[in-house]
Amino acid sequence: MKKLACALVCMIAAAALHAVAMQKAAPGGYIVEHDAEVAVTEPGTHNGGGQTVGYSFFKTVPNLKLVFRKRALKPGSGIGLHEQHEDEIYYVLSGKGVMTLDGKTVEVTPGTAVLTRTGSSHSLKQTGQEDLVILINYEAASK
Repeated sequence: MKKLACALVCMIAAAALHAVAMQKAAPGGYIVEHDAEVAVTEPGTHNGGGQTVGYSFFKTVPNLKLVFRKRALKPGSGIGLHEQHEDEIYYVLSGKGVMTLDGKTVEVTPGTAVLTRTGSSHSLKQTGQEDLVILINYEAASK
């Protein structure tokens, strides 16, 4: 009888652990943010000069391991030359610009994606008549 009771207790404990494990595997929800909620007017980053509007989405979400930003570079503004400390992706939504990548100049237009690798250096300058609007994504630094 003791063996049967022990087996029953073990089965109940295993079922409880499985239920807890299944709870943790459940979806964690979602967060929706809009441009107007996160927009901040600021100078070009990395001393790039000019006026930009930065959109740092999900920056207050705890334990999020990536950074997702949009930036609108006004005419004449830019992102100054800086060394990259993590892989970073730029994607051009609209406008025109010139990106300097490890000393090489590349024109960027809508549909251009650029991956800058750790240890590389780059800058970006808006050119043309309309704002240069880009998406930027990289892994967040460990805290």
